[in-house]
Amino acid sequence: METVEESIDVAVPVRVAYDQWTQFESFPQFMSGVESVTQLTDTTNHWKTKIGGVEREFDTEIVEQRPDERIAWRSVDGKSHAGVVTFDPADANNTRVSVRFEWDPETFTEKVGAALNIDNAQVKADLRKFKDFIESRGTETGAWRGEVDDTGPAGTQL
Repeated sequence: METVEESIDVAVPVRVAYDQWTQFESFPQFMSGVESVTQLTDTTNHWKTKIGGVEREFDTEIVEQRPDERIAWRSVDGKSHAGVVTFDPADANNTRVSVRFEWDPETFTEKVGAALNIDNAQVKADLRKFKDFIESRGTETGAWRGEVDDTGPAGTQL
């Protein structure tokens, strides 16, 4: 299992940064390799990715969501990946966005990328793209302010 952790400061209020992150279908605008994200329900998304020539489709579920604080997810199969993004207000107009995710590289290309820390570099680059995206707009493209709390036995603690 590989773990990637990156953070970035964005010059928008925490509510704006959080609200934009809840707009999963906008992810292809700032995440390399993400072809599309389709929100199936309030807590389930279908992803199509193409990274290093490897195409994948998978579903994720939101297991915890607290407005302006954090969003945690895992793959529906429960094993290929899981993660959390947190939002910490630095002040009224600045937010630290931190991403931590764990995933299981399967192909040779994915294993090489993990060994060379290409994954960390990619997450860092995608966070810079998120920063540019949200700061250039100055406002979110939408918002979902609901809460999710999966504290049952299948819950993910990140």
